[in-house]
Amino acid sequence: MERLSERLNRLSPSATLAMSQKSSEMKAQGIDVINLSVGEPDFNTPDHIKQAAKQAIDDNYSRYSPVPGYADLRQAIADKLKRENNLDYTTAEILVSNGAKQSVCNTVMALINPGDEVIIPAPYWVSYPQMVKLAGGEPVIVGAGFEQNFKMTAEQLEAAITPKTRLIILCSPSNPTGSVYSKEELRALADVVKQHDDLFVLADEIYEHINYIGQHQSIAQFDGMKERTIIVNGVSKAYAMTGWRIGYIAAPEWIVKGCNKLQGQYTSGPCSVSQKAAEAAYLLSQDCVEDMRQAFERRRNLIVELTKAVPGLEVNTPQGAFYLFPKCSSYYGKTDGKRTIGDSYDLAMYLLEEAHVATVAGAAFGDNDCFRMSYATSDENIREAISRIAQALAKLK
Repeated sequence: MERLSERLNRLSPSATLAMSQKSSEMKAQGIDVINLSVGEPDFNTPDHIKQAAKQAIDDNYSRYSPVPGYADLRQAIADKLKRENNLDYTTAEILVSNGAKQSVCNTVMALINPGDEVIIPAPYWVSYPQMVKLAGGEPVIVGAGFEQNFKMTAEQLEAAITPKTRLIILCSPSNPTGSVYSKEELRALADVVKQHDDLFVLADEIYEHINYIGQHQSIAQFDGMKERTIIVNGVSKAYAMTGWRIGYIAAPEWIVKGCNKLQGQYTSGPCSVSQKAAEAAYLLSQDCVEDMRQAFERRRNLIVELTKAVPGLEVNTPQGAFYLFPKCSSYYGKTDGKRTIGDSYDLAMYLLEEAHVATVAGAAFGDNDCFRMSYATSDENIREAISRIAQALAKLK
């Protein structure tokens, strides 16, 4: 008898991974699909980082690493946090994991009891609510739509807090919207948090360096917030190292100890060679980070310009990350004679089948009015994809 656990039955599969898989299947059939569904830089890992990994292999970094990661890497992360963010952390306040995804999940599993509430602004990264459910918690979704540039206000946060609220998850720069919270907006949120005992913020800052408005701001910088904040970051987006699977938390030591205990039981320390590569990423030249950021900014400008010209789509200008999240609800109820578009899932599937462009439905991120496109691809792909989308949407009446 096939019977999976109730824990698994409560979870939804990842919509982004599902869309990416479907586009890969179509490509395998010989269909020319442009994949704008995957959140991954299209650059190769910089050579000096690859060289450090090769050296690590020659130096026989081939054994189990300590559960929280090598001390040298944790020191490099602490130095980065001081240098770039003016935040003081010891190596005991840093835990390295198998990607920032595990860092988020570790934190949720370490802090959330059954029945605890976790406030998540929508649009959100698809995995946040699922991880909360996995821990037995209750996701409390706060809608922050197109009109407010996809950012939760302090007033909305205050209204959502109850005696059961334990954690708030913030992602800035944001996946899926590219919105970035300003220092003033974060200060206002921090002021609300500090009025409530036993309330923490998980600050997902994985897109920190893909920022088009200058200095990144962390909510941990404000008085009284470092002891309430779990920063999640890693090397995947800034250094084009998604497959190396290195993320980390910087947090109060008691939270790090809890996550260390958890990680020690189900994955142990992350890949030894990847850690030496990540250490080089943080310690050596940062020119590659700026080069990639500039390329993403150019692509951002291109995709915004092209998408704004498509009738029926509303576009905000993302301030970070590499996603565009256009409002597409004006097409709901329209048809090409064969298919009627009822929601963002229908639209994304229509664009895949009719335009051969893979996107992700906004409903997967908690906002059914929009859909997500990743512009972590070439200028040529962006131009062709938006042209195809415009032609496909023009058939809907």
